[in-house]
Amino acid sequence: MDNGYQLKYDNPRDKANFISKLFFGWMIGLVRKATRTGLEVGDLYKTREADKSKKLADLLEKNWTKELKRAKLKGTKPSLSRALLKTFTMEYMGWGLLFFIQFVVLRSILPLILSYLISLFQESDMDDMVDRTNAMYICSGILITITAISIFFLHHTNKGLTVVGMKARIAVSSLIYRKITRLNQTSLGETAAGQVVNILSNDVNRFDLVVLSLHCLWTLPIQVALLFYLLWRQVQISCLAGILSMMIICIPGQGYVGKLTGVLRFRVAKKTDTRVKLMNEVISGIQVIKMYAWEKSFEKLIKLMRADEIKDLTSTSYLRGLLLSCVVFIERLTMFLTVTCYVLLGNVITADKVFSMAQFFNILQYGIAILYPMAVSYGAETLISIKRLQDFLLLEERKTPSIETAEDNGIQLSDVSASWTADTRTLRDITLNLPPGTLCAVVGPVGAGKSSLLQLLLGELPLSSGTMSLAGTISYSSQEPWLFQSSVRKNVLFGEPYQSSWYKQVVKVCALEKDFDQFPQRDQTIVGERGVSLSGGQRARINLARAIYRKTDVYLMDDPLSAVDTHVGRHLFDECIYRHLRGKTRILATHQLQYLKNADVIVVMNEGRIEAQGSFEELSDSELDFTKLLVSADETKGESKKLSLVEEPKIDYIKRLSVRSIMSTQSEFIEMMEYGDTEELGVDGNAHPFKDYCKAPRNVCLLVVVIISLILAQAVCSGADYWSSFWTRQEEIRHSTRARPVSDSSEVIQLVPLGNQTISLDGNKYTNENRDFSFDTFFDQVFLDNRIYKLLKTNYSMGVYGFLIIAAIVFTIGRSVLFCKLTMQASTNLHSDMFHTLLKAPMRFFDTNPSGRVLNRFSKDMGAVDEILPRTLLESIQIMLVMCGILVNIAVANPYMLVAMVVMGVCFYFLSKWYVTTASNVKHLEGFTKSPVFSHVNSTLNGITTIRAFRAEEVLCEEFDDQQDVHTSSWYLTLSCIASFGLWMDIVCLLFLACVTFSFVLMHSTSSVNGSLVGLAISQCLILTGMLQHGMRQTSEVINQLTSVERIRQYTKIDTEGPFETPIEKKPLKGWPNRGRLEFRNLVLRYVAEDDPVLRNLTFTVLPGEKVGIVGRTGAGKSSLISALFRLAPTSGSILIDGVDSKVLGLTDLRMKISIIPQEPVLFSATMRYNLDPFDEFDDRSLWDALEQVELKDAVESLDIMVTEGGNNFSLGQRQLICLARAILRNNNILVLDEATANVDQRTDSFIQKTIRRNFEDCTVLTIAHRLNTIMDSDKVLVMHFGEMVEYDHPHILLQLPEGHFHKMVLETGPAIYAQLKDVAEKAYHKNSRL
Repeated sequence: MDNGYQLKYDNPRDKANFISKLFFGWMIGLVRKATRTGLEVGDLYKTREADKSKKLADLLEKNWTKELKRAKLKGTKPSLSRALLKTFTMEYMGWGLLFFIQFVVLRSILPLILSYLISLFQESDMDDMVDRTNAMYICSGILITITAISIFFLHHTNKGLTVVGMKARIAVSSLIYRKITRLNQTSLGETAAGQVVNILSNDVNRFDLVVLSLHCLWTLPIQVALLFYLLWRQVQISCLAGILSMMIICIPGQGYVGKLTGVLRFRVAKKTDTRVKLMNEVISGIQVIKMYAWEKSFEKLIKLMRADEIKDLTSTSYLRGLLLSCVVFIERLTMFLTVTCYVLLGNVITADKVFSMAQFFNILQYGIAILYPMAVSYGAETLISIKRLQDFLLLEERKTPSIETAEDNGIQLSDVSASWTADTRTLRDITLNLPPGTLCAVVGPVGAGKSSLLQLLLGELPLSSGTMSLAGTISYSSQEPWLFQSSVRKNVLFGEPYQSSWYKQVVKVCALEKDFDQFPQRDQTIVGERGVSLSGGQRARINLARAIYRKTDVYLMDDPLSAVDTHVGRHLFDECIYRHLRGKTRILATHQLQYLKNADVIVVMNEGRIEAQGSFEELSDSELDFTKLLVSADETKGESKKLSLVEEPKIDYIKRLSVRSIMSTQSEFIEMMEYGDTEELGVDGNAHPFKDYCKAPRNVCLLVVVIISLILAQAVCSGADYWSSFWTRQEEIRHSTRARPVSDSSEVIQLVPLGNQTISLDGNKYTNENRDFSFDTFFDQVFLDNRIYKLLKTNYSMGVYGFLIIAAIVFTIGRSVLFCKLTMQASTNLHSDMFHTLLKAPMRFFDTNPSGRVLNRFSKDMGAVDEILPRTLLESIQIMLVMCGILVNIAVANPYMLVAMVVMGVCFYFLSKWYVTTASNVKHLEGFTKSPVFSHVNSTLNGITTIRAFRAEEVLCEEFDDQQDVHTSSWYLTLSCIASFGLWMDIVCLLFLACVTFSFVLMHSTSSVNGSLVGLAISQCLILTGMLQHGMRQTSEVINQLTSVERIRQYTKIDTEGPFETPIEKKPLKGWPNRGRLEFRNLVLRYVAEDDPVLRNLTFTVLPGEKVGIVGRTGAGKSSLISALFRLAPTSGSILIDGVDSKVLGLTDLRMKISIIPQEPVLFSATMRYNLDPFDEFDDRSLWDALEQVELKDAVESLDIMVTEGGNNFSLGQRQLICLARAILRNNNILVLDEATANVDQRTDSFIQKTIRRNFEDCTVLTIAHRLNTIMDSDKVLVMHFGEMVEYDHPHILLQLPEGHFHKMVLETGPAIYAQLKDVAEKAYHKNSRL
């Protein structure tokens, strides 16, 4: 469809040397470019050979095919997991080995070295001072070296694992796309476009998430066993208290929570699917919703759906908050239990044991409390996603059509029956023989099986019985025009080579030359998805041109003439179908019966059978009911001229752009393109998304409480860490071999808590009536090194420690719950504000924004705000607070480190600044390159029949792979960015660790250093390594996700229509409008203020009860007149309805009082009752009466029957009849028909006309018409030309003007129909005169 972006630069990693690869030096050029000028798509590197989509998909497809064969042989269900394992296991396990070395071996050595280092500081023997100092230097060097090796292993392994996840996602996505091109129509019917996009965005993304933590499932048991052994060596049986408590809380507890999260995620996904599906329908049908004034009803419906979704989201959020809280307190709780048990068993705690234990538990906690639940929850989610993907890959495929090859280029069908599903028969006993070069017209009422016959010939509709033979190649033009996002030329060529003369010829016969002149870049103009910004006629002709450009033997055309005016239809039939394709076999399914005289064979279908077939003359003589319509459509009786176009004053046969398109296409196109660029990135210099997000909950009290609880929780946690050091030092003093107890006689004692500081406390005594109470009962007094220490008794120290741990648990869980509540309120309000504003947006907004872009706000952006942003924000706040706590503890232990902290802070500031800039640039490119992938899938689903008819599946699969490769390039850079900056930040932390460690060694050589403080500082510093870069990454992720808040907020600030309610003093009387008089005075309409007006000074009056037909060439302003009546666009001048100026009325009050039957019937995925009466204004009896009047009572089993997406379980004609039933229910005095019968057959057309005459006899009716026969008996006809009224009178009077516009239009229908229409007008005129 579209070649997408072509990347020029090779990936520098491929040519980088070992050092550059080790330190990610090859990324520096990209970082420099990002920070100086920003990145564009052209700056991306080519995808590496090993990551190419086609290569990976071929490999997975091969293994999946083997799996399908294996399952078939064994009679079991095929497993996608097995195919994935066969494809990626070797590479994944290779990285798994490195993960094992880093996670189990290197990390477990560090606490042992730390323990030995602290023990060196604890010894006070001055004799071996030099040896101990040397040992300290060596030990510190080893500690830093192992930490460095661990850092390099960590970042390179993580990147390697995520690349494997990326490859799995790429391969599965490509496999899914290949499957789409092979699905049969039944499977396609079950698959909404939104569902496939959801599979390709959410489900396959699980592979990116699961790969990092999955290896811990096999490495964790080994690590636990090793750490258990090392802990046992230090504290013997006491270690069981900590390890078992961690296992009990984490493995069953967090395992259960993880499983529950998976279940809730599945429920949320289903509810989100449903909401987004309905949102898609609302956006697609917004014009109808506005004209029916149904905004409030839909707002209420979406609000209910959203509330249901938020309920499950809140539960998921609470569970995630609980898991995150566990990360904070589990390590401290287990440490407390172990130390307490150790002390209660009569042992003495020392700094080397306490702080090496702290490290052991930190490592254990990372594995058990973080990686394990992550592996379980992501694993569960991934298994659910794999099942969804597997179910999709097992959907029924289109069978190879059982079509025999005919000897010539003809078509033979013999006793053919065919059906979409096993229980119904779509076509029955079809026998048809068409010699080569035949022009066959297929006619019949709506639902007769015309399109199904074409689908049968295309091989889409499976053959049940009979034989079918067909020779040569096929070209196909679909009933609903299919256009993809690319230039007009590419839409016509569709992969065929460009041949200038042939192309010009096709453009000419398809009446596109004048349109090209109007387009901003002629045929290089970009067509939006589904052809937005083109008129219906233009879309239909480009769609037809694609079929005609392809040189084939057989042309199948499904009603290409309905969407165009009579004169353009005549041009297309004569010049294109009849003359240009002469000699080719052509099958034309049509409702336009006036062209049948020229068909070689006419096939009349009804209820899936051929009722009659033969030439026009043969059918005219038969008695068949349907053929009476054919006779009336004969336009050449009495004419000997064959196929001459009316050569009176030169008539322009080209369908012009609608005036709206002429005036607005260029500005709309420019607006879409300009808005699109900033839109995709969502960057606005003046936006403050974080501030907006904080304001979104609209609950200042809760916000303040959350901030206080966050600070308190961290203060308590840091307090617990400090207390462990404080208590350890006290116990060391208490149990020192040189210490001795002191008597109680001293009034003033000196408490030396940790270092050399002394704190004086007055030993005052407090008395009450019954007994003496003294603080001394809490303390022991100890004499050591010529000082008296007042030490808190061991059991009280334990109590304080226990209290701090309980407080930490309560505060961390409490703050998580409050935080989740706050973010869910923000989500609810942001969605509600955005949808509320969107429903009030003017139609111009929807014309200039593709539906995909608007839908993106409600799916991707809302998903980010619902789930990703709260989690990352809480995590980054938590990490930043932990970091502050750690730095405070280090500063307390060694005040000189404040200098190193400042230096580290400066390094971090610049690194984080560069990281945020580069990461957000790359992230925007990643989003930008992802959009074409989804658009490609969407377009493929919409045009799958055309694609298969043109045998273009393989080409499109290659294009999909190319577009995936561009996205892969940006994703690979995202992963490299995370790994490189993570490594660089950890190197800064490593240097800080070196400063802290060596500073203590230097201090030790000049004065005594407290071992507890050394342990506290170094163990906290080791936690900083790894955690800080993760915090920076999460902060950057928060900044990226806040883009979604900004994009949502953009949609709450768009211009809106209004007011919707009429001020009380201006409200018209009850029952208004009771007559239906319309008066247009100097009406001017512009869609864009700077453009020329589309309606110019319209002034005319419609009397109460008059039936007025509105006619004019395409682009005359007919639909704009309706827009003005419903105030869908800004106007000047006035429209008076029963004497009340419509401008003083609220939009809801105005629109509720005018009924409309739109050109394209819009139904929603809801019950039939809701589709007829969304406000529950009518009882069931009224609804059944309305359905009975439109002859749908038998077709609808119950009012609670569900209407599928777009009303696809009803035929087009039935959908139009449901719209008619809506109008009957409303029973307003003004009815508008906007080309309401353009897409239905003559019989349904005449039924609709009769029903309208019967039910709306006393109402004012405005009818926009393509078919002139529908308005010839009107009281008046308004003829429009380029936005102006050129004629307005009874049709009979207008036909008396030989040079009149209306007279010329009627002449174009051909002499026979002209005479018939003139007769109808004359009879109606005389009848009115008598009345």
